[in-house]
Amino acid sequence: MTAPTPTPTPTPTSAAPAANARTLGLAHYAARGVLEHFLSLRGLTFQQHLTLRTAAGADAPQTRERLVEQVRSSIKADPAGIRATLDELLAAGLLVEDGARLRPTDAGRELLAAVAEEVAPVSARIWGGLPADDMAAAGRLLALIARRADEELATLTA
Repeated sequence: MTAPTPTPTPTPTSAAPAANARTLGLAHYAARGVLEHFLSLRGLTFQQHLTLRTAAGADAPQTRERLVEQVRSSIKADPAGIRATLDELLAAGLLVEDGARLRPTDAGRELLAAVAEEVAPVSARIWGGLPADDMAAAGRLLALIARRADEELATLTA
């Protein structure tokens, strides 16, 4: 008589990876890839989109240098590259000079609205149904990581 074969202990088939720099980066680039797909259909780069959104989201028109600083703070891009992006947006008629300040044109606002409308259903599928508690915990964790990374970057570039 043979001994019965032991029943294996079930193991999770899709254990969640620990949050770390790699998983954070993979999530960021996956989501950014989706956005960049839609931006490319409109002839926009990610940096152009972010810069235009920053200008459009301001309470009042911003100076060129204030916009450069806001975008640099967000994506840590080279200020010279951001200035070039502002020039591209001006040349495309998406931003206009209003004295010493820059503001989005109607065409710039319409372009942002069109991109947002196209991305919305995909974003809803990506973000939809996520538990509120998980989202709150992730938000706290990501804010802490961003603050610490900004502090480290400040010491590296001081």
